[in-house]
Amino acid sequence: MANNLFSMYAPILRDLNHSELLAEIEKPAKLLVASEPFRGRRFDVAYSAFDHVNTDADVVIIGLTPGRQQMRNALVEAQRCLKAGQSEEDAMKAAKIFASFSGPMRTNLIAMLDGVGVGKALGLASTASLWAKDAGRVHFTSALRYPVFVDGENFSGAPSMLTVPLLWAQVMQWFLTEMAALPNAVFIPLGPKVTEAVEAVAKELGLSTERVLSGLPHPSGANAERISFFLGRKRREDLSSKVDPERLIAARSSLDAKIAAWA
Repeated sequence: MANNLFSMYAPILRDLNHSELLAEIEKPAKLLVASEPFRGRRFDVAYSAFDHVNTDADVVIIGLTPGRQQMRNALVEAQRCLKAGQSEEDAMKAAKIFASFSGPMRTNLIAMLDGVGVGKALGLASTASLWAKDAGRVHFTSALRYPVFVDGENFSGAPSMLTVPLLWAQVMQWFLTEMAALPNAVFIPLGPKVTEAVEAVAKELGLSTERVLSGLPHPSGANAERISFFLGRKRREDLSSKVDPERLIAARSSLDAKIAAWA
């Protein structure tokens, strides 16, 4: 079995014009990979150009699944590269780096990675360079490699991907093979739902969870208050009732210990 779907979808990207591609992103048909009902809801897996795996990476940063914005960024960049005559391999790599954790999430993610010492452990002035000159040292991925939509909306992690047959099959088909191909890397899952899946796959592979640097909140804008507290920018007494400070303190303590051991 091929380890990616890019070659299957590259001819479609070459043939679509820009407006047709945008329409596909909003309502995938030619780019629909799989669809399955589960507990009265429709789960769709759509194609986007997140196939490239950097097997030389020192660190792997793992999100939940690309959202529609990231899907758009990757596909538009992949199409641009292909229509400019670049090879499929080069187009696939360029699209992945361009779109991974793009938008406001990237700013939050860089702040947290630097805040817990990942940049220092890698010998970098800032982890911002992982999206630029130091891209060769990182692999960006998701527990669900290809975008997942539930009733047409971005999948937010509920229900757990471990309980939805279609989603768990996607995890095992794509993420498990990536984790197995990165024997020397450490893995940084973003948020508890991703951590649950990553630790389950590590167990399947017989890998030590000491290589899973869990504890970072998800970098989405919706998590701004948790991120601020995690980074020490917001005082405990100023937190809303939506935030569990003890859980974040414990997560930060565990993560600091694992990063110290890794560094």
